[in-house]
Amino acid sequence: MRITLLGAGHIGQTITRLLHGSGDYTVTVVDRSAAALAKISADPACAGVATRVAETADVAAVLAVLRGQDAVVNALPYHLATVAATAAREAGVHYFDLTEDVAATRAIKQLAEGAKTAFMPQCGLAPGFIGIVAHHLAKGFDTLHEVKMRVGALPAFPTNSLKYNLTWSVDGLINEYCHPCEAIRGGKNIEVLALEGLEHFSLDGTEYEAFNTSGGLGTLCETLAGRVQTLDYKSVRYPGHRDLMKMLLEELQLNQDTETLKAIMRRSIPSTMQDVVLVFVTVSGLRDGQLVQEVFARKIFADRSEIAPLSAIQITTAAGICAAVDLFREGKLPQSGFIRQEQVALPDFLANRFGAAYQQSRQVESIG
Repeated sequence: MRITLLGAGHIGQTITRLLHGSGDYTVTVVDRSAAALAKISADPACAGVATRVAETADVAAVLAVLRGQDAVVNALPYHLATVAATAAREAGVHYFDLTEDVAATRAIKQLAEGAKTAFMPQCGLAPGFIGIVAHHLAKGFDTLHEVKMRVGALPAFPTNSLKYNLTWSVDGLINEYCHPCEAIRGGKNIEVLALEGLEHFSLDGTEYEAFNTSGGLGTLCETLAGRVQTLDYKSVRYPGHRDLMKMLLEELQLNQDTETLKAIMRRSIPSTMQDVVLVFVTVSGLRDGQLVQEVFARKIFADRSEIAPLSAIQITTAAGICAAVDLFREGKLPQSGFIRQEQVALPDFLANRFGAAYQQSRQVESIG
């Protein structure tokens, strides 16, 4: 299968390693940065991978690199998702991405209408794997009451006041902190404010906080409409993070100048490869007339290999989209139109060679 990968950042490089290393994909990596592509070329695990410099913010330029390909995997920042998807529709290739942006996903869904090719956005961790898990658990109930989804990509060793290090895109992080969040309350679809809904919980001996952030539900609000009373998604952080972010965004009004905030964070908050990803889903409802709760909780840790170390967020994000592409290639997903994450069967995902990365995690308390 011929794949064009857009984006040569940390996640893009990991996706390239996985797809190229499988032997079933011919990968061409495209980025606007020659320096980023040089890192791909210098990676022994990516030997033989073709690279091309192109303006990834321009539909015509992206269309040119998609000609003759079977699919495009988009690992660019969220604001370029519609550019890549538009080019994919015009080129007649299948489309997969990692976007968490609600508006971009709605636009991609419209592009997918009547398409002979497949469009599958939101194939990462959250949205992505978290929705696959939640839907899998929800199917086991006769009547759904609550579906609560919690995900955190956290430093293993928090040392600053925010108790946070940069583990993924700053653009994506600020985007999910600044936009309204979808939810279901009392059986009705509503929007709630980001950074609100603060709660605290303990898992595996560690204290956490969680609060509303945008995009993590993917398409579950639509899929579970009329079936569940309460559905929400919250990001997990160490206690105190939310209050400091509210101060920066609301009291200092940096929500009106997010480019300045992004610059401050890139300059002042170190990135880290020593991270942990927490996935925590609880579903409650009636089964055979009895009120029951099911919990799925896992921690995925960074790979500290000296040869090719990978952060936990690299592992989980790249595994998610590679598993989606692989299951599609195997015919286990629809072959055209808009594909929701919850159309992926959790057993198929975890049995997949890429999705197995989630099986290698530490199961805090988890059902298969």
